[in-house]
Amino acid sequence: MSTTLMVVTVLTAAWVGFSAFSLLRRADFVAEPLVAYGVPESWWPWLGAAKAAGAVGLLVGLAVPAIGIAAGIGLVLYFLGAVVTALRARSYKTVVFPIMYLAPVAATLFLSLS
Repeated sequence: MSTTLMVVTVLTAAWVGFSAFSLLRRADFVAEPLVAYGVPESWWPWLGAAKAAGAVGLLVGLAVPAIGIAAGIGLVLYFLGAVVTALRARSYKTVVFPIMYLAPVAATLFLSLS
């Protein structure tokens, strides 16, 4: 395992973990776009839990690569879904935020597979 993979994975897991924490705490900068997108509040805890599980899965993937790859795939799909949701809501000014999470997750997945 390369040092690059370890550093990128830990930083990505922290970034996604921050996103999960922010959603579960219903921080305004997360809650306001979700309301604008029309995402039901009853989904928020599940979405936050999915992000948190993905972040933990990335870290576990340092010891068990298959779990890290599965977590990476799940998070890529999650954040692609977030991009699509923002685009469908025609919230073009906020679509950059899920992309900011998608990019490091995709990089981590790419490094894990190479």
